[in-house]
Amino acid sequence: MRRALAGLTTRGRSFVAAGATAIVCAFVLGERDLLRAGILVLVLPLLSTLAVSRTRYRLACARRLEPPRLPVGHETRVDLRLENVSRLPSGLLLVEDRVPYALGGRARFVLDRIESQGSRELGYRIRSDVRGRFRVGPLTVRLADPFGMVELVRSFSMSDTLTVTPAIVPLPATRLSGAWGGGGESLARAVSAAGEDDVAPREYRHGDDLRRVHWRSTARHGELMVRREEQHRQSSGTLFLDTRRRAHWGDGPGGSFEQAVSVAASIGVHLGRTGMNLRFVTDAGEALSAAASFDGAFEGLLLEALAVARRSKSVSLTPGLAALGGAPGQGREGDGLVTAVFGALTAEEAHRVAATRRGAGSRLAVLIDASPARRDGGAENVHRARIARPRVPGARGGT
Repeated sequence: MRRALAGLTTRGRSFVAAGATAIVCAFVLGERDLLRAGILVLVLPLLSTLAVSRTRYRLACARRLEPPRLPVGHETRVDLRLENVSRLPSGLLLVEDRVPYALGGRARFVLDRIESQGSRELGYRIRSDVRGRFRVGPLTVRLADPFGMVELVRSFSMSDTLTVTPAIVPLPATRLSGAWGGGGESLARAVSAAGEDDVAPREYRHGDDLRRVHWRSTARHGELMVRREEQHRQSSGTLFLDTRRRAHWGDGPGGSFEQAVSVAASIGVHLGRTGMNLRFVTDAGEALSAAASFDGAFEGLLLEALAVARRSKSVSLTPGLAALGGAPGQGREGDGLVTAVFGALTAEEAHRVAATRRGAGSRLAVLIDASPARRDGGAENVHRARIARPRVPGARGGT
C-alpha cells in the first residue's frame, strides 16, 4: 500500500490535497456539505490506490531484434510480444521499452486491455549513426486506474543487445603478389621449384594419386612415400589497426579514427570472404588470433571487436609491431599479406613499420589523413608513405 501511495500521479496528489483542505475548512466553518465533498475528493484517490495495489496481473514479455547486428546507418526492427497469463483481464497499460538515446529514445505504447490468456504484438524501428554495443530494454509496464489518480511501474529484467558495426565498403577483387602465406596451388609450385630433395614426404594412403609418389624416399624407406606439397593449405594474412589517440584527430563519424575503423572492417571482411586465414592486431598487440578463421567465425568476431573499438592512450607502436612482425630473426613469414591501417605517423615510426617486413609476403599500408583541419596533414602522411615505400611497397598516403 505504501508503494502504491508513492505512485500517486499529480492529479491524485492534487485530489488528496484538495480533499484534506476541504475537510479542514468544513470543520472551521461548520459546513457539513463541504465536509461531505472533502471526504469524497479525499477518498477517491485512496480507493484508486487500493484497487491498483491489489491488482494481480501476470504478464510475460518476449523481444526479438531483426537483425541483432547491423552496420552504421541501417535500421533494425524490434518486435515485442506482451502476454497476459493471469485469469483476469488487464486494465489500461502504458508500455515503454527503454532504448538508448543514440538509437532514438524510448518507444511508448498504450494498451487499453489485454484479455485473459491474450497477447499483443508491438513493434518499432531503431537506427544508429554511431557504432557500438547498445542495450535495448528492459520493458516497463505502467498500471493506471481509469481516473488517472495512481500509476504503478512494473519492469521486466530481460534486455537484449544490439551491435552496430562499422560501415563496410565493398572492395573490388584484386590480386596482390605474394599475398599467399602457404596455401593452395601456389604453395605446391613453390615447393616443387625448390627441388624434390627438399620435400617432406609421408606414407602412402589408400586413394592417394600415384603421380605424387616420391621415388627417392620410397627407395630409402622401402615403402611407398608421397609428396605433401600438393595438399591444400589456407592462405594467411594479418590486419593491423592503429588505435592510438595521438594518431587521430576529430570526433564522430567524420573523425579519422572512425574512418580507420571503417577501412579496417572493409578490408578484413573482404579478405575473410576470399578464404584467407586472418588474424587481427592493434597497437596493443594481437586482438584476434588466426584460430578464429578456421571455423568461419573471424568476420563476426572482427566486426564485434571493431564495433566497440576505442582510441587507446598508448603512445607507442612497439607492442603492436612486435605482434605484427615478431622479434628480429623471428619474422612471421607465414603471415602472407599484411595490411596495416595507420593514423598520423612520425618519421621514426614509419621507419620502424618498414623494418617489420620479413619474408616474401606482400605488405600494404593505408595511411589515414588524421589531421584534416591542418592543410599540411595530408602532405605529411604522404611523406611518411614515401619513407616507408622502399620496405613496404604497398604504402599509400592521404586516404
